[in-house]
Amino acid sequence: MAKIEHIQYYSNILGRNVNLEITGHWGHPILMFPSSGGQYTQNTEFGLLGSIMSFIDEGKVKIYNVETIDMLSFYDDHMDSGTKIHNYELYMQFLKNELIPYIQQECNTHRIGVAGVSFGGYHAANTAFRFPDLISHYIGMSAAFNIRSMVPMLDDMRIYYNCPDEFMSHEEGWKYDHIQIVLGTSDWDICLDKNKRMSSILREKGIDHWYDEKKWIDHDWPLWKMMFPEYLGAFFN
Repeated sequence: MAKIEHIQYYSNILGRNVNLEITGHWGHPILMFPSSGGQYTQNTEFGLLGSIMSFIDEGKVKIYNVETIDMLSFYDDHMDSGTKIHNYELYMQFLKNELIPYIQQECNTHRIGVAGVSFGGYHAANTAFRFPDLISHYIGMSAAFNIRSMVPMLDDMRIYYNCPDEFMSHEEGWKYDHIQIVLGTSDWDICLDKNKRMSSILREKGIDHWYDEKKWIDHDWPLWKMMFPEYLGAFFN
C-alpha cells in the first residue's frame, strides 16, 4: 500500500508554508499541480492518483502534489494585474529554487517529472519549458499555455515569460531534447485548440513530443484518468 504523507514546506521566497502531499516510497519523482483553484489534495480526491496506483506501489514513480497560489494570483478577480504576475513569479522562483531542489535531494536525482490537468497542466508546462534542465518529463492533460487574458491592462516581460505558447517560439529547440513531452487532449476538449497550437510551436522548433488527441470525451476527470496511466506506462514500464 502506498505511503501518503502530508507536510508543510516553509518557503523563504513566499514567506509562508506550502502544503505538499507525497505519495509513494520511492521511484522517479513527479511534481503535480491541481486544476484552477483546487486544493493540493485534489488529484487524489478526484481519483487521478488512483488511476496510477500500480506505478506508485511498484516503486516506479513517487508523486509530489503541491499547493498553488491560484487564488492569490490569476484567480483573484479583485487583485490588480501587476500584483497577480508579481505573486506568480515568486511562486515560480519557489518551485525552481526551493521545492525542486528539495525533491532532487530527497529522491537523489537531478531531473524530475511535472504533470497536471487543465490549469494544473499550465503550471507544469510553465515549469518544464522555463526550467528545462531540471525536468525529465512533462505530462500535460488538457493543459492551457497562456495567462495574458488573466492580467488585463498590463504588458511586460513577466507576462511573456509565463506564457509558454509565446516564449517557446523564440527558444532553441536543443534545450528540450532530453524531455519526454506529452500534450494530451480530446476532440471535445475546451483546450483542444490550445494544445494543437502548442504542438505546432514545438514541431516548428524541432522539439520531439507526443500529441495525443482522444475521441468523444469531455474536458473532465474521466478523460484524465484514462490518459495518465497510458502516459506513465509509455515512460516507466
